[in-house]
Parts: sequence; structure tokens; C-alpha cells
Amino acid sequence: MKFTWFNLMPWPHLPDDFREKHRSVWVDISSDLYDPLEGNRVYNEYLDQLEYADSLGFDGIGVNEHHQNAYGLMPSPNIMAASLARRTSRAAICVIGNSIALYNPPIRVAEEFAMLDVISGGRLVAGFPVGSPMDTNHCYGQIPALTRDKYYEAHDLIMRAWAENEPFAFDGKYNQLRYVNCWPKPIQKPHPPIYVPGGGSIETWDWCAEHDYNYSYLSFGGYIAGKAMMDGYWERVAAIAPDESPYRGAFAQIICVADTDAEAEELYAEHILYFYNRCLHVAPEFSDPPGYRTVKTIRAGKLDQLRAESQKVFANLTWGDLVDNGFVIAGSVDTVRERCEEMIKSLHVGHVFGLFHMGNMPDWKTRRSTKLFAEQVMPALRDIWSKDWKDDDRWWIHPYDERVRAEDSLPGGERDAHAHRITPEVR
Repeated sequence: MKFTWFNLMPWPHLPDDFREKHRSVWVDISSDLYDPLEGNRVYNEYLDQLEYADSLGFDGIGVNEHHQNAYGLMPSPNIMAASLARRTSRAAICVIGNSIALYNPPIRVAEEFAMLDVISGGRLVAGFPVGSPMDTNHCYGQIPALTRDKYYEAHDLIMRAWAENEPFAFDGKYNQLRYVNCWPKPIQKPHPPIYVPGGGSIETWDWCAEHDYNYSYLSFGGYIAGKAMMDGYWERVAAIAPDESPYRGAFAQIICVADTDAEAEELYAEHILYFYNRCLHVAPEFSDPPGYRTVKTIRAGKLDQLRAESQKVFANLTWGDLVDNGFVIAGSVDTVRERCEEMIKSLHVGHVFGLFHMGNMPDWKTRRSTKLFAEQVMPALRDIWSKDWKDDDRWWIHPYDERVRAEDSLPGGERDAHAHRITPEVR
């Protein structure tokens, strides 16, 4: 099993009456709610948490891209990843991902991802999401019905730019470039592992199966509801590229660990409810513009996690609802271990994106949950798939063995001081 510590980086200061007085956390949220000086503290706290996860042995640390919102403060995940690439030396840098249809031209993604792979010594996991309608269509003005077509062309340009050693011309429908000559090139060959995060589009399932990419289901409906979606994905894999390796699939799950089940509710309930009630408050007109969902996906009834019907559910959830229905895996070490094993086996996934910080959770609670999971839960789940797929690393990083780490270039005394300075626990 692979475990990535994933941070959405939400704004933790939305008022109690946010849902009543503001129509959406995304697209047109008032910037009066943001304080840049507090933002400085928040960004550095979130980066410290990701570095802390690296020090505890998580396989990956994850960031992503969203725009004009308080749900996730990363309009440029590559900036976050660049910081993490220099400040960590073990975990994969999982950028899940760059919304490649938004970049004009998309060669920018090829260049920046190559830079990240080189700086990190071959630790990049490259995420290629189609992008949420809020970001892609409303914040960046892309035509919904053309988004996926632009995505396909952007993908082809990026992959060819990584593969070709000589300059070439690219004459596409949306991008015309006389010279494409990607400098630098990634360390990982033929390219970093590609993860495609999705919310249930049938076309995304087929795309991942056809191209041998990892499909990462990012949902806040939890693993019980997510089973139907993942079953659909595995059916498409069986039809297109018969291969039951669990490492083809990944799932994002909110996880909260405490000493007892009761303590988990006491510590984390208010912060998880903050997230569902405020950070997921998206106006329906932003979440489902005409043309974004294809006919095939609409007929299948997929891709509805932020639609109007889901909004009503999120607004009225209780802690009991969240835990009983698998929205959140929370409780004692034993409870979390048992439910995580159930999640992994029922979804048949080899990679879990664990969300340990949610909403307005303070740093000390986040670290406590993270440490308990890393030391007492994660080791027990490592070998779930080792019998049949022990050596299957097709969807994971292949770092350069002799890579230079941040502290390696310093003289002995300075190296020791530097190592102490970058240990998140001492901050």
C-alpha cells in the first residue's frame, strides 16, 4: 500500500453564518474574508505539516490546484511542490494536479513538472485533472463543452514534449507552436507516473485504462458511497485493459485518529463539520454548467458530488452521519485500522490519499492524528496487496539513487544545523 498525506489548504476563518450569508465558497467569494498576514501563517503551517508527514514515513505528500476559493488556497500547486522538493528528501511529491486544459500553452506544465522532477531527484507524481467546473469554466472562462477536447490536446503536447529530443512544431486545434523544445527533461523515464484525479466521469475511466494511468477518485462522500463508483471503474478496466492491479486505483479519504472513538469525536467533530458545512458550500450554478458533463456521464448518473442534492446532504450532516456512512474514518487506532482495511479491500485500491487536516483544524490536532496513523495504523496496512502484486511499481516514482538532498550540499556542521532547522517537530 502507498499512503500520501494530502493537504487541501483551506481557509480556516470562515464565519459561523457563512452558508447563510454567502452563496458560494468558490468563484465569487468576497476577498474581504481573506487576511494576507494570517495567510502567511496558514501557508507556512500547512507546509510544515506536509514536511512533518515526510518525516513520519508517508510515501507521498500531496497538493492540488484550485482558483478563487476558500476551499483550497493553491492556485499554483507547483509553487508549493517546489518548496517541498527542497525541504523533503523521502516522500513522493504528488501534484494532483495541474489542470492542463487551463494552461496557454500547456508546454508550461511540461516545463514546470520537469523542473520539479529534477529538483526532487525523480520524486514527482504528475497529476493531470480535467479540472472542476468552478475552476475551469467559471474562474478561467473555458467553454464547458470544449474543456475535455482541450485537455486531450494539452496532454498530447506535454507527453510529446517530454519524449522528443529534437525541437518540433505542434499544430493543434487550440495550440500552435513553431518550436517545442522542453528544457529541462524529467529524470523519470519515459515520464513521471501519471495520476488522473476524477469525480466519476465515464470518459476519465476509459482514458486512464487506455493510457495505463492511475485513476484517483477524489470524493468527500466517503468510501462506502465510493464503492459503486470504483466498481464502475474496475468494470471499465476489465473491458479495456484487463489487469486487476490495485495500484491502478487511488482513493481520497478523510481520516481522524485518537486514543478512543469518543475522543475522536471530541477532538475532530467541529473541524470536520466546518469543512462540510462551509468549505463545500458551492453554488449549484457553478458546479454543473451546461456542457461540462458529457451525455455518457449524465446517462450513468455520475459526477454529482458537489451538485445541489449533495449540498443539502452536506449542510445537515452530524458526526454520527459522517462516521456511520464512511464520509470520515475516525476513532481509535483499532477502529481506524479496521475501517481503512475495509475501505482498501472493498474499493480494491493500492493508494490512499489521506486527508488528516480538514477545515479549521488546529496544528496540534492535525499532527496528533497524523502521528498515530503513521506509527500505529499505516504499518499494519502495508502488506494488504503484497501477495499478488508485491513488485508492481508501475504507478509509483523511481527516484535517482544518487540524488542530491537539501542538506547534502552543506559542510558537516552546517548540515547538522540545517537538519535540525528543517525538522517540523522543533518549530
